[in-house]
Amino acid sequence: QVQLVESGGGLVQAGGSLRLSCAASGGTFSSYSMAWFRQAPGKERELVAVISGSGAATIYSNYMKGRVTISRDNAKSTVNLQMNSPNGEDTAVYSCGAGRRFGTNSDRYDYWGQGTQVTVSS
Repeated sequence: QVQLVESGGGLVQAGGSLRLSCAASGGTFSSYSMAWFRQAPGKERELVAVISGSGAATIYSNYMKGRVTISRDNAKSTVNLQMNSPNGEDTAVYSCGAGRRFGTNSDRYDYWGQGTQVTVSS
């Protein structure tokens, strides 16, 4: 069983920057692909970025590419999401997921954190 705890959310000004972190415990962290998804009110959960267990492979959603960077530190069992130049459409609950299979479908991720709210103000 893997436990995930996100942090770093909050209120950020449009055009600023934000760094989200997800701390994992209870499993061999490097054996899990990690992903960030987000869900805005009234919308479906959507992919932000994923990273393989080794960190060698990453995938970004088209609408986030160039504005976010996903990274991981396997020694610390953490995965981070650096978000630059956010806008109002980035307001959502951001959740990290862990799964054995690498991919962009949320069904591949078996464990989820509780999520952290990101609110972008204009």
